[in-house]
Amino acid sequence: MNVFALDSLDLAALLCSRVCHDVISPVGAIVNGLEVLEEDKDEGMREFAMDLIRKSAKSASARLQFCRLAFGAAGSVGATIDTGDAEKVARGLIADERTVLNWDAPRVFMPKNKVKLALNLCLIGSGCIPRGGVMNVVISGEGDNVHISVAVKGPNLKLASHVVDLLEGRSESGTVEAHGIQPYFTGLVARSCDMAVEVTVGADEVVLRAAPAAKPEVAADPAPEKAAE
Repeated sequence: MNVFALDSLDLAALLCSRVCHDVISPVGAIVNGLEVLEEDKDEGMREFAMDLIRKSAKSASARLQFCRLAFGAAGSVGATIDTGDAEKVARGLIADERTVLNWDAPRVFMPKNKVKLALNLCLIGSGCIPRGGVMNVVISGEGDNVHISVAVKGPNLKLASHVVDLLEGRSESGTVEAHGIQPYFTGLVARSCDMAVEVTVGADEVVLRAAPAAKPEVAADPAPEKAAE
């Protein structure tokens, strides 16, 4: 398994592809709804189109707000992000009629990359429950001792095979495509704030934990030899 590093331009391009992938579906649905309004005079179809436009616009907005915090430069001026804002965008994207989001975290201003890490772990977790389920998010500690846990349960529970390796910056091919850029980016964010991500896959639960990375032990200097008398 090869450890690799992406060129900054490639990383930016792949992240842009990921964001476009996330928003193209609801935006396309809005366009389809508008076409129905223009061409169809049936009141039932027009009401259906309006409902589609409303739901799709809400979905597109939620996805863009989430991506702004999870991938973008939001909070760069002060270098911190309100965890309450993170909860809001996570609920907008994840909590719906199929998925319950339980968020257990103090409302504080936290270093932006640690908040980005929490949101990206939520995104990986949501990918494990394609038919919905329950997501439990816990953020505890402060300063250099922040711990993040994202645990998910649901039908058809599955973690994509490439996720763990990409979190660690490794892949068989020595590179990454758009479908895998998000877990790779998550690993970059974790390492940028000196944290390590551990993934546990059980029969009925997937848990992603981020904690301060273990610091390498520094060998003690050997005792100086006693000078000869």
